[in-house]
Amino acid sequence: MAEAGETVESLAEKVCVDPKTAARWLSSGRIPHPRTRVAVAEVLRRDAADLWPEPFRRRDLPWFRPWAELEQDATSLRSYQPLLVPGLLQTEGYARAILSTGGLVAPSDVDQIVASRLERQAVLCRDAPPQLVAVIDEVVLRRPVGDRAVMAGQLAHLAGVAEWEHVQVRVIPAESPWHTGLAGPFVLGRLPDGAELAYLDNQLRGQVVTDPLDVASLGRRWESVTGEALPQRRSIELIREVATTWT
Repeated sequence: MAEAGETVESLAEKVCVDPKTAARWLSSGRIPHPRTRVAVAEVLRRDAADLWPEPFRRRDLPWFRPWAELEQDATSLRSYQPLLVPGLLQTEGYARAILSTGGLVAPSDVDQIVASRLERQAVLCRDAPPQLVAVIDEVVLRRPVGDRAVMAGQLAHLAGVAEWEHVQVRVIPAESPWHTGLAGPFVLGRLPDGAELAYLDNQLRGQVVTDPLDVASLGRRWESVTGEALPQRRSIELIREVATTWT
């Protein structure tokens, strides 16, 4: 706080909490709500894991942890992925094949990151799960990841989960023209208090987006990609059709 020129009062005002709440972070070592941690880290220009390391002592990639925590609190998630099955819907074999390709992840870390990714998926099985809508391009179903058995298992899993009441999987057919979503993947999340955030991924790391204008811009892109996608039932039929080509 001192390095950033902030006081308890100024920091509390910028992250929209009571000064007494902010003071407790210093005096009693209390850990803020995940969304507040992200906001504080932005104000102080530091990594949230540096400020509060305890919640981040997990097995997934360090830069992904702020979003992983917010994801667990979300009441709804809207995910667009042009190249891969979303992490919340990946099988173990598919996730392992992705992480083992290209030598970007040390072999000793693959098991831990796969385990963490599967643990995240428990959010879809809890008593009050978030509503998940996932839009993917058809190429995701047809591009080989791992061997044929991995792809057959992944598509069977995807079609099965898409039948759940709180999950939608919609596919943009290959014959669709270029659309704005192809500029890159993103996820929109809504928290219990109605706040909306987003997550962007790139070749190096991910970014939690909190600026309302940026979130609104991604919301418009979401409307665009869903407009290109097949309806839910037709999407499931297409997933099952393509799954037969991998068996």
